[in-house]
Amino acid sequence: MTAPQTAAAAKSGILPMQSLAELVEQGAVRSTSALDHDQIQPASIDLRLGARAWRVRASYLPRGRKVSDRLKDVVMHEMDLSRGAVFEAGCVYIAELAESLHLPEGVSARANPKSSTGRVDVFVRLLSDYGDYFDDVAEGYNGPIYVEIAPQTFSVLARTGTRLNQLRIKRGHSPKLYTADCGVDLTGDLVGYRARRHAGIIDLDHIDGHDPRKFWEPLYQNGGQLLLDPGEFYILASKGAVEIPVMEAAEMLPIDPSVGEFRVHYAGFFDPGFGTEEAAAKGSRGVLEVRCHETPFLLEDGQTVARLVYEPLTERPVQLYGQSGSHYQGQGLKLSKHFRPWDAI
Repeated sequence: MTAPQTAAAAKSGILPMQSLAELVEQGAVRSTSALDHDQIQPASIDLRLGARAWRVRASYLPRGRKVSDRLKDVVMHEMDLSRGAVFEAGCVYIAELAESLHLPEGVSARANPKSSTGRVDVFVRLLSDYGDYFDDVAEGYNGPIYVEIAPQTFSVLARTGTRLNQLRIKRGHSPKLYTADCGVDLTGDLVGYRARRHAGIIDLDHIDGHDPRKFWEPLYQNGGQLLLDPGEFYILASKGAVEIPVMEAAEMLPIDPSVGEFRVHYAGFFDPGFGTEEAAAKGSRGVLEVRCHETPFLLEDGQTVARLVYEPLTERPVQLYGQSGSHYQGQGLKLSKHFRPWDAI
């Protein structure tokens, strides 16, 4: 006979940081080294690169096989991440993660790129053994996890311990609470940034260490319109403020192709407390990572470009987003933390 669950333990929803810490203590989340002090966020866990990565000739899903077994079909060469390695733009890589999962029954997980990863146009997706989908981890999964890394515009330097993506862990099958459209702001003087082709290498662990002018072209007001060029990458800002209530978390999903031929937002997780008055960040806006597809597209001010999907937490997190420091709480239009402020150059 099992012990009765507490009300909080039995409730379905996304697990807050105190529950994530308990899972770590119980061995449901394991790692090759002790977790960093700031690795657990209000409603997610940052994942760290392990010791090895592999250059592959194609992306793949394991589909009933182990990731490592399927890797043999596509591997080109192995990379030692302990000394750092360059992931080149236009190439695809698979890397092992320092963390592994041993989830209890009824507990599943979902991954997304971190904001800093998406803002430098590095496309990352989680892989788990036998999985049929990227980023989603099945209930009760027991095994290693990997990350697919595909830099699109910039080549990047990463190493063992670099954090590229994050994991949300969920109990049960709670319904989505609601969705909210997210429009783009093309007013004001500066409206966005366009990535420069053939720029240098970005060190993903070097905070405030890069001159933004060498990597980005500023975009200015043009009558509330912006012509997106095929294959180009843009950083824009949401039209309105984004607020995530303390008992909720949200994921920003790419837009339906019927609304425009472009993809928005590689990094999709918004933690509880983002943009709230309680966390002293009222008025924070979402930063939109936009890539245009094959056809030029004329974007207009206020146009819907993405949607936020809100889900419940099982209980209030002991700490809200940004309360221990964040580069993005209270943000407006902003490049990733790897770049020095434009006006400080």
